[in-house]
Amino acid sequence: MTTLDPLFAPRSIAVLGASATPGKLGAAMTDCLTSFPGPVLKVNAGRPDPARGFHPTVADAAEAHGTIPDLVISCIPAAVTADALREAAAVGARAALVCAGGFAEAGGAGTAHQQALTELVGETGIRVLGPNTSGFLVPHRRLTASFVPGAADIEEGPVALVAASGGVHHALAFALAEAGVGLRLGVGLGNSLDVTQADVLDHLAQDHEVRAVALHVETAADGRRLIDAVRRVTARVPVVALVVGRSDVGDFARSHTGALATSWRVTRAALRQAGAVLVDDERDLVDAVTALGRVRLAAHPRAGVGLVTAQAGPGLLLTDNLRSHDIQVPPLAERTVKELGELLPPLTYQRNPVDTGRPSPALTQIVERVSEDPGIHVTAVYGLLEPTAVDLPTALTEARPATPLVAIVGGPAQQARKARRELGDAGIPSAPTPAAGATMLRALAQDAAARARRATATLTPPAAPPPTPTGPVDEHTAKKVLTELGIRTPVRRVCADRGEAHAALDELGGPLVLKILDPDVLHKTEVGGVQVGIRTHEEIDAALARMPASPALLVEQMAPAGPELIVGVRHDQAFGPVVALGAGGTAAETLGDVSLRLAPLPANEAHAMLDELTTRELFLGARGAVPVDRARLTHVLLALSSLAADPSVAECEINPLRILPDGDVVALDAVLLLRDPRDQGGSDDA
Repeated sequence: MTTLDPLFAPRSIAVLGASATPGKLGAAMTDCLTSFPGPVLKVNAGRPDPARGFHPTVADAAEAHGTIPDLVISCIPAAVTADALREAAAVGARAALVCAGGFAEAGGAGTAHQQALTELVGETGIRVLGPNTSGFLVPHRRLTASFVPGAADIEEGPVALVAASGGVHHALAFALAEAGVGLRLGVGLGNSLDVTQADVLDHLAQDHEVRAVALHVETAADGRRLIDAVRRVTARVPVVALVVGRSDVGDFARSHTGALATSWRVTRAALRQAGAVLVDDERDLVDAVTALGRVRLAAHPRAGVGLVTAQAGPGLLLTDNLRSHDIQVPPLAERTVKELGELLPPLTYQRNPVDTGRPSPALTQIVERVSEDPGIHVTAVYGLLEPTAVDLPTALTEARPATPLVAIVGGPAQQARKARRELGDAGIPSAPTPAAGATMLRALAQDAAARARRATATLTPPAAPPPTPTGPVDEHTAKKVLTELGIRTPVRRVCADRGEAHAALDELGGPLVLKILDPDVLHKTEVGGVQVGIRTHEEIDAALARMPASPALLVEQMAPAGPELIVGVRHDQAFGPVVALGAGGTAAETLGDVSLRLAPLPANEAHAMLDELTTRELFLGARGAVPVDRARLTHVLLALSSLAADPSVAECEINPLRILPDGDVVALDAVLLLRDPRDQGGSDDA
C-alpha cells in the first residue's frame, strides 16, 4: 500500500461541483465515473437536490451514502477550492484531484489560490493532484477520473504514463491505444502542487503489474528526487522519457560550462544516468514504450540486432537508421551464414541484414537461425503482407527464437493493423514502418546498455577535497586547488609588477604565456588579458602595453599545441552538482558539444563521457592528433566530481584542458567560484 492509494485506488469518490447540466465540467466528470464500481458522492453547494442525489457538502453526502470518500474530485472555481477541500479533509477524505485552472499558472489572484491549497496540504496531509489538470486513468479499476471524451474507452494494459501536462497525458494515452497498448495507470500532473512525478513513480515502483513507464517531463523542480525515483523504477522495469525544452538555453551565468549545461541538457543527462531511455518526440515515445512494454533485453553494453527482411530497400532503411545511432548490426558468424545458405536462394544477402528475397515459407527457420547467432541479442523482421507466400503473423508466433522478436509489418492498412494486433497479443512488439521499428530496437538496446552501466557502476567514496580558499579566487589560487586534486597545471609565477615578470622569463625561459591576474575577470581573452608565445624581454614590454591594468600578473610556461577540451562542475538549481565535458578552447560555446553527468560520478560514467562527444575522434588520435590518456582524463572528471562535494564550491571550470604529446592533460586556464555562505545550507542554486 502506498500513500497514493487513496488517489489511484479509492474505495469511494466525491465530486465537488457535480452537475446534471450537459456541458459543465462537473457533469462531464460525473458521467466519466459511471463505470467506477464504488460509491460516487455528488456534491453541489450552489444547487443541492438531495432527492436527485446532489448534496450541499461532502459531510451531507457521506452521511447519506454511509461512507467517507477516499478521493474528492474538485470541479469548482479556484477561489473556493481550498475551503471546500478543507471541509472534505475534515470529514476524512485523504486525496483530491483538482481539475480547475486559475491557480499559479494564471498569476495574480491565482497565485494566492494555489498558496492556500499548499497550506491546506501541509495542515491536513491530504494528497492533491493538480491543480490545472484533466485527471488520470486507472482502467483495471474502471476508474476514469477525467472529463476528456473517450478516455473511458482506454483499455487496461501493462504501461504506465506519467505526464507533466494533462493534455499530453491524454494525447499519449490515445496514441498508445492506437498502437494496441493499454494503460495500467495514466496521470496528468498539471501544476504539481503536491503530487509530483517522483511521487507517482514511487507508487509505480511497488506495482508489479507495470511493465514499462512513459515519462513526459517539462520541469524538474526537485531534480534529485525525480532521478532517485527513476533509478528505483528502472531497477525493475524500463522508463522511456521525453523532455520538453530543447530550445530553452536556461539562465546559466558567467561561465562556458554554465552556458553549455542548459536545463534541457541537464535533465536529459540526469535521466539517462538514472537508467531511462531518452526519445526526442511523442511518436518515438509511443514506439519505444510499445516495445519495452512487451519485451526487455538482458543487460548488455552493445546489444546486437539481427535483421531479417523480405524486401531489401526497407532492410537498408532499418540498417542505416540503427547504425547511424550507434546500434550494433554485426556480421553473422560463418556457421550461421552456412545454415542460412541451406534455407535461402544463393543470390540473397545473408550476413546481416538477411535478405530473403521475398516472404518465404522458411521464414520461421530463418528467424530462429539468426536469433541463435552468438552476436545477436534481438531479432527484427520486416515484411510486407503477402498471404499467398507466407502468413507472416503465424510464421513469427510459431517461431522459437533464442532472442526477443520485433516485427515491422507493412501492407494494406486494415490487414496490417490486424496483423500487428495479433503479434502484439502474442507478446511481439510490431511497428508499421522501418523508422518506427528502428525506434523500438534502439530503445531495447539503450535500455540494455543502461542496465549494463548500472551493473558495472562503482562509486568510490571521493577523497576529501583540499580546503577551498575564502573570498574571490584568482586563476593561480584555482590552479593550486587543482594541483592538490592531482590535476596537472603549468609551471608558473605570480608577479606583482613588470620587473618580476622579466625575472620570471629569466627563470622559466620561453616561450611563456602572460596573463592578467584578477578574480573579477573570468574570461581574460575577451579583454585582451592573455598574451602568448613570449620569448624575449622586449616581447614582455610589448605585451604589457597591449594588456589592461591588473592587480598582478601570471607568467606561465607555454604548453605544446594539442587538442583542447573543456571540463567543469557547477551546482544546478534542480539537480545539484553537474559535471560537464566538451570540446574546449574558444570554440566551446560555438560547438556546443558537451556530455553531462550528475555528481558524485562513478568511474565507468566518467570514462564514458568522452564517447558521447560528436567531436570525440579529435581527442582519440584522428588525423594525427595526440590521443588523450583516458585514465588521466577520467581522473580529472572524478577529481572535479569530488570537488563538488564541498558545499562552498559553486563552480569550477577548466578551459582549455589541453592534451599534451604524452597523452596527459594540463589545465591551461581555471575558474573557481565560491557560493555565498548564506546559500550553503540547502539550496543548490548557484
